[in-house]
Amino acid sequence: MTPATPSKTVPEPGLLLRLAGPLQSWGEHSHFNERDTAACPTRSGVIGLLAAALGRRRGTPLEDLARLSLTVRVDRPGVLLRDLHTVGGGLPSKATVTTAEGKKRSGDTGTLLTHRAYLADAAFTLALTGGPDDKDLLVRLAAALDSPRWPLFLGRRSCPPEGPLLLGTAEHALHHLVHLPLATDQKGSMDTGVGFLSDRPLDRLPVPEGAANEGEENGKHPSGKVNDEPVSFHPRHRSYRTRALYRRTLHLPDVHRALGIDHLEALGAYACEHLNRPEGSRR
Repeated sequence: MTPATPSKTVPEPGLLLRLAGPLQSWGEHSHFNERDTAACPTRSGVIGLLAAALGRRRGTPLEDLARLSLTVRVDRPGVLLRDLHTVGGGLPSKATVTTAEGKKRSGDTGTLLTHRAYLADAAFTLALTGGPDDKDLLVRLAAALDSPRWPLFLGRRSCPPEGPLLLGTAEHALHHLVHLPLATDQKGSMDTGVGFLSDRPLDRLPVPEGAANEGEENGKHPSGKVNDEPVSFHPRHRSYRTRALYRRTLHLPDVHRALGIDHLEALGAYACEHLNRPEGSRR
């Protein structure tokens, strides 16, 4: 590994979140009976989580939340799990699922099959950052995530988060996104690197010395596009638009890695020392 010069970046205020649980599912191309999941949290899923914490209804405008930038650190990618659901089997015709025409299905077509994908045992750390004009919004979001109006879930209602979700706020959120303890095994993990994904160029990440290999992509240019920028969550007019996706890999020291209670203790110690909690928080 060739030592890299530490990045000089402009501090961006923001929130640090931990998204971990037995199951997560971040729909990307879901339709009808096929419910997929992206490999990491989507902008639409995270903005929906913020809206739920604030107690916003589906038709509420999203312009303020959409201003925030999302950067994801992949601590553990998890394992793809596919679940088969059956609905309506063995029921009389009048009790089966109603069709689009408002009719009832016959006995031979009464059973519906749905395929649903999940990420099992995945863990992600997120930074939600904004500009100078977004500080009040970030304060409100931190308070809402600490004491949410509605239940929070990781993409789907059947996927509640475990452990602490809000880690805290910081004036240089991306710095802490890089340095927060990793929820992953130590064995040989530094060779594989840690993935970062964002809606903005990742050459702005504050890279520790030696964490980037010379010649590796620095995340300055988009690696592709995804259709997960929410325009509206209104049930009858739900819509999204395409945005750029940036990727980068950093090789972070093994000393930052642990699992289970060791990880939670390291995470708590780091957050107490470096991050701010909402006023009046009891956690």
